[in-house]
Amino acid sequence: MNKVITALIAVVVLALMAWGYTDASHHSHDGEAEMPAVKEIIFEHLGDAYGWEVPFSHSKRIPLPVIVRGNDGAWHVFSSSRITGGDTFEGFKLAHGGDYNNKVVEVLSDGSEVRPLDLSVTKNACGIFISALVVCLMVFTLKRWYVRNGLKAPRGGKGMLELIVDFVYGDTIKPIMGAEAPKYAPYLLTVFFFILTMNLLGLIVIFPGGANLTGNISVTFVLALCTFLITNFTGTKHYWKEILWPEVPIALKCPVPLMPLIEVLGIFTKPIALMIRLFANMMSGHMVVIVFMLLIFIFTALFGAFAGGATSILSLILSLFMLVLDTLVSFIQAYVFTILSTMFISMAHVHEEHEA
Repeated sequence: MNKVITALIAVVVLALMAWGYTDASHHSHDGEAEMPAVKEIIFEHLGDAYGWEVPFSHSKRIPLPVIVRGNDGAWHVFSSSRITGGDTFEGFKLAHGGDYNNKVVEVLSDGSEVRPLDLSVTKNACGIFISALVVCLMVFTLKRWYVRNGLKAPRGGKGMLELIVDFVYGDTIKPIMGAEAPKYAPYLLTVFFFILTMNLLGLIVIFPGGANLTGNISVTFVLALCTFLITNFTGTKHYWKEILWPEVPIALKCPVPLMPLIEVLGIFTKPIALMIRLFANMMSGHMVVIVFMLLIFIFTALFGAFAGGATSILSLILSLFMLVLDTLVSFIQAYVFTILSTMFISMAHVHEEHEA
């Protein structure tokens, strides 16, 4: 078994070395390899797009539907392959540079470019749909097992899924929320598995993975906003009393409402912390892996193809280590978001204590 694993690693190393040599030869100028545009490559992979990248190719993409509303009010639906490579279709094209870089713009009769109402299914939007579908398949598969087999313990993937559900609910949500745990467990468990699925799919290079969803601050903002709305719209009277008129010396509340102001700010800092923590941790993991892979081409451009091939071995080891670490971080960040959301919701359901 060890020999098989060693052989597979050797094959991967050789493939990466060959890839480095090929890329160096294809991006040469006057016999010398060109320095890769590190910044552009990193942000291209971490950002959104109108197509899904094909591994080992920057020119080929899986097209996605573009849905835009033109300046005349008419809706246009077409494939993103129509506007790749600088082409213009029905007056729309993909902008290169400027304020609308890599976004669909409409070219008006005077030659100016404006941003239309864009409801396109981009890579991130498609990735969210795929993640939601995967979560639904996992949950309904486990539900179907219990409908058919009663309380018989499942095995394999279903058993692992049940173990995770029992851990998150039995050891986290229920001890914190107590009697209200069944009421909010559906949301909290959904958030946990949704974030976990997006994190793990983002580590996969090929379709349907590769979308940097939780490394997109817009996605983490919506997730944090859901927790914010549930926390504050279901909060008890005593929760709002402690915010607007906390039990502190009157000098801290009147005439200057210092403590109420601090408490109100705390309402918004909690979801902001949820948003930034998930976004920063997942984006940094993706960025480090990309940088390690770019070292191959950087060393190829600086010191030649042989140095790039030798660097590929070290880059492979570091990238594999980071991928394993990112897998662990994917579970940790999904769990941290869930446990903090549980605590915030629980803190909003406090009741005034009555003396005996």
